[in-house]
Amino acid sequence: MTRDDKAFDDILQQATNQGPLPMAVAHPCSREALLGAVEAAEHGIATPILIGPRSRLNKLAEELDVDLSRYEVIDTPHSHASAEQAVKLVRDGYADILMKGSLHTDEFMTEVLARNTGIRTDRRISHVFIMKVESYPRYLFITDAAISIEPDLMTKRDICQNAIDLTHALGIACPKVAILAAVETINPAMRATLDAAALCKMADRGQIKGALLDGPLAFDNAISHEAADTKGIVSQVAGDPDILLVPDLESGNMLAKQLTYLAAASSAGIVMGARVPIVLTSRAEDATGRLASAAVANVLAHRRRGASQ
Repeated sequence: MTRDDKAFDDILQQATNQGPLPMAVAHPCSREALLGAVEAAEHGIATPILIGPRSRLNKLAEELDVDLSRYEVIDTPHSHASAEQAVKLVRDGYADILMKGSLHTDEFMTEVLARNTGIRTDRRISHVFIMKVESYPRYLFITDAAISIEPDLMTKRDICQNAIDLTHALGIACPKVAILAAVETINPAMRATLDAAALCKMADRGQIKGALLDGPLAFDNAISHEAADTKGIVSQVAGDPDILLVPDLESGNMLAKQLTYLAAASSAGIVMGARVPIVLTSRAEDATGRLASAAVANVLAHRRRGASQ
């Protein structure tokens, strides 16, 4: 399986051109986590602040021939303290990007979502995979495949708007959102079809903004003009989506990993809806994926800075 190392070159170039931003890296105590942060620095995307047990970081850096003296390091006793400190740096305004290192997502997100000390906003937090598949002409955004286990309708509304906001930041003025289900018709026994129909009407009424929505759509007619034509589906979205909104975490996670491992798709991962963009990748993600995710976060953070000025 060979992935395209240049899949995210346009986003990387944009991030490099915009310049580095401070990035709090929680517990980068694995090879890929540390190298991802280092590569982000070397590409001029981020100025990483490494937060973890100094002894472990020193040992790992020695093994990887990384000069830790080039980076700020904050010593913590364990992964939970690393997550807590990284979130505090963001909350206190010292970092514009947050990156998860080699710790469990649940442990990391607990600190992000903490009611009194976290960095949540009024918007529900959700994850977006940005995927480059050789057989598809542009990026595919898949959401939510990492955070929201069984989202209800209003959570899906935020998941959808978060993904739309991300595509806007990356230069897609009016993304097309395919809301996935097992079938393309309304079936009261299948909640995903009812939610899809409701989301489309919410877009008509301005409760979701900045995109074209259609659903329910089965995956085949969402992604293929031929499949949509065969079933007589008339749609501006079917066969041409930017965003695939999945019914739940399980279906989204399987879809994203199938594309990664069976179609050699390249991927980046970002969390939307918090005070700052969050780089959230699997602990198994390689340094290239972490670098691409950091580049996406850089573009988002610069956009937010511009909007607040």
